[in-house]
Amino acid sequence: MPFVLAAVMFIAAFLAGVVNSIAGGGTLLTFPVLIWLGLDPKVANATSTVALWPGLFGGLFGYRREMNDSSLILMRLGVISVIGGGVGAWLLIVTPSLTFARLVPFLILFATILFMIQTPVNRWLHLGSVERSTTKAWWTGAMIFQFLSAMYGGYFGAGNGIMMLAALGLLGMHDIHRANGIKNFLGICINSVAVVSFSIAHMVVWPKSLLMAVAALAGGYVGSRTAQRVGRVFIRRAIVVIGFAITIVMLWRMR
Repeated sequence: MPFVLAAVMFIAAFLAGVVNSIAGGGTLLTFPVLIWLGLDPKVANATSTVALWPGLFGGLFGYRREMNDSSLILMRLGVISVIGGGVGAWLLIVTPSLTFARLVPFLILFATILFMIQTPVNRWLHLGSVERSTTKAWWTGAMIFQFLSAMYGGYFGAGNGIMMLAALGLLGMHDIHRANGIKNFLGICINSVAVVSFSIAHMVVWPKSLLMAVAALAGGYVGSRTAQRVGRVFIRRAIVVIGFAITIVMLWRMR
């Protein structure tokens, strides 16, 4: 592989790891790079999922001190995430490549819009304290939301972090750092199933994936440790611009 292409992949994966640890949406950086390198859309999505998976561990380790007293949430939503992630991965595997390619611009647009409305979504769904709001109806709603989020994450994943933060907002999770730590754990649950599924289905280009995985792991840790100093507004605006640009280009190519 030419050095320049390897460098582009490494940088994209590192930045994706940073973005995923802070808000989610790193797939919007790695997926188009793999498409640019000529991979089939389904293969690019699977390879990107595997590449960014280690970055979630880096983010989780960075937020480990913020996740005290979260065992109940991790257990309940973790199980739901594994199930939903498996369903989403299966849907991707059985979806024809041409169909998926036609869906990609709209999935990216959907993820970009999620970025744009992140703040009002979290504000609308902060309905109380997670310590006090533990009724059956409360947990049922949160689990349904997380299942749908996990299913989407197993299928495509771009913007899934925002959906999980919204689910945690539904639980009354006001501490953004604790929420990000839990979100990274749930992302690991979702993507672990997806990684195994895509590997069995032979949808992963391993040389590219492993190179990007190293960068994503470093980026995930760096992002989690510098979250309070990083300009989140700048990151969100950059992702929105990239998301809209990719959507326009891909829709133009479909003409």
